[in-house]
Amino acid sequence: MIAIIDYGAGNLYSVEKAFAALGADVKVTSRAEDILQADKLVLPGVGAFGECMKKLTDSGLIPAIRQCVDSGKPLLGICVGLQILFEGSEESPGVRGLGFLQGMVRKIQAPELKVPHMGWNSLSVVRPRRPLDLFAGLAANPYVYFVHSYHAVPDNPSVVTAWTEYGERLTAAVASGDIQATQFHPEKSGDVGLQILKNFVED
Repeated sequence: MIAIIDYGAGNLYSVEKAFAALGADVKVTSRAEDILQADKLVLPGVGAFGECMKKLTDSGLIPAIRQCVDSGKPLLGICVGLQILFEGSEESPGVRGLGFLQGMVRKIQAPELKVPHMGWNSLSVVRPRRPLDLFAGLAANPYVYFVHSYHAVPDNPSVVTAWTEYGERLTAAVASGDIQATQFHPEKSGDVGLQILKNFVED
């Protein structure tokens, strides 16, 4: 079973619908017991970094998430669900992220372009790819859907598995151990996004 973590800060219906379209066994849950019993976790996030971390903290689910990550269960972060995996964000100074990945989330520097970065952009997938390849079966430079004003800047650049260009090079996806995350929304990215989620389900 894949647990989609409901802590009050995610686009849960769209994510659940996308996984259901693949025939995956998914459950939207706000219960620690369900998270601990799940085979894989999905951590969505919509809104500001600080707001998401407050809601996640208030939910009481962080210890269960940490236990699952420590035990090697695969986790997929989406949008702000990627950002809160890091140590902190310029968007919410002083608010600590989960710290599963080292680095900070920075404001997009695109003075000639509109921020937030909203719409379809192509990906440049970084090789060598990880044992779990979210981008398996996709054509080169696939297009996916973004909505964000901030992006992660990892301390270790090797965790970046895909990037996109929007005024500067932006982190589009990361991976470290059993953690995978996308800044873009696979559940809003058509057939490309479904293939990415399928790769996560089938690994």
